[in-house]
Amino acid sequence: MATVTEYDTITAISTPPGEGAISIVRLSGEQAVALANRVFRGADLTQVASHTLHYGHIIDPAAHEELDEVMVAVMRAPKTFTREDVVEINCHGGIVSTNRILQLLLAVGARMAEPGEFTKRAFLNGRIDLTQAESVMDLIRAKTDAAMKVALNQLDGNLEHLIKNLRQEILQVLAQVEVNIDYPEYDEEQLTAQMLREKAETVQQEISQLLATAGQGKILREGLATAIIGRPNVGKSSLLNYLLHEDKAIVTDVAGTTRDVLEEYVNVQGVPLKLIDTAGIHDTEDKVEKIGVARSKKALASADLIILVLNGSEPLTAADRELLQLTSQQKRIIVLNKADLQAVTTQTELTALGVTSAPLVVSVKDQAGLDRLETTIKTMFFGGIENQQKDILVSNNRQIGLLRQAQQALHDVLAGLDAGLPVDLVQIDMTNCWDKLGEITGESAPDELITQLFSQFCLGK
Repeated sequence: MATVTEYDTITAISTPPGEGAISIVRLSGEQAVALANRVFRGADLTQVASHTLHYGHIIDPAAHEELDEVMVAVMRAPKTFTREDVVEINCHGGIVSTNRILQLLLAVGARMAEPGEFTKRAFLNGRIDLTQAESVMDLIRAKTDAAMKVALNQLDGNLEHLIKNLRQEILQVLAQVEVNIDYPEYDEEQLTAQMLREKAETVQQEISQLLATAGQGKILREGLATAIIGRPNVGKSSLLNYLLHEDKAIVTDVAGTTRDVLEEYVNVQGVPLKLIDTAGIHDTEDKVEKIGVARSKKALASADLIILVLNGSEPLTAADRELLQLTSQQKRIIVLNKADLQAVTTQTELTALGVTSAPLVVSVKDQAGLDRLETTIKTMFFGGIENQQKDILVSNNRQIGLLRQAQQALHDVLAGLDAGLPVDLVQIDMTNCWDKLGEITGESAPDELITQLFSQFCLGK
């Protein structure tokens, strides 16, 4: 069995499976051009200029069979995504033809790429750091324009530059501390301690500013888990259909139509919502409905935002009051639906039950007042997000965790200085902060972490 190495020439299909106008089979490595040339009939790819496109056919050299009519892009190192020679074969979209070309390349000497291996090579060859590599997947998975802009911001290296600057500042202080430790006759320990304190406070402030964006960043990356709840037949599914702009949920005047939890992503003014349409929460003897109600309560507990829908044309019921109490400690928006009918439930009645914010009065049927709902959601979580697109939003759980560890290390530095510990002991915590920041960019990340991270990427990327 052949040994897999980082220097093999790798290949994979880089477009989604299925039928389409074109598919792309990508090669990367020292032998990429030579291997592609063995199966290509047209120009001599070994002699063409870099970053050029060539028309021809893919031929099985053993069977002398023509497989497809193609356009082949040749890109020479180092000006490529992987900083290796890269060839991209643009063939007709289709499962059979694309797979036959892939199998032919494997037969002539290429190795099947592992998930994320093209991006991993870009990282290992110094073209990108880990924050940029992670932003590649964020860009692919972006569900809104705002999420895409955040991913592009990181892909441009803005977070990388900030982290590297912070590490450089820490390194300069650590170097000065080392000099003072080695030559104590030229040092006053009080001055060295003050230098450590000032740098720890400065870096800690920078990290705190980054972590302040974590909540918004994660929502843009993963979506805001939003549960639409209420008793049966108050208009939950109609509201979901409005936000989705399609009839996804069944809407009837029969109570209990929705018996399970429906999840859909929707773009609300640039904010990705993971909408959860729940079964109506109420007492029931129906076995299926009971399961739906139990799942609804579970979804309620894990939601970032609750949209509690009440029927404004009817008096509040015991079930309504229970839901108001159940969600009182969560972020919620109360929607009084059916404003097209005579209003019965009032703000005064809700205030008496402890509701402090004014409900949104809407008619889902007439689509009246629903624009205010969208604006309220955006303002609640992303006030002024337009002004933040040029800022760095941290959205990745790994990055957030490491920033918190780096912040804790700086807290330990300051605590050690306050306790009067020797600077050589305090220096250990400052070095730990430097290491944690290095894990964010990959400069000090262990090999196992890098392997695990890239294994989450899609094949061919």
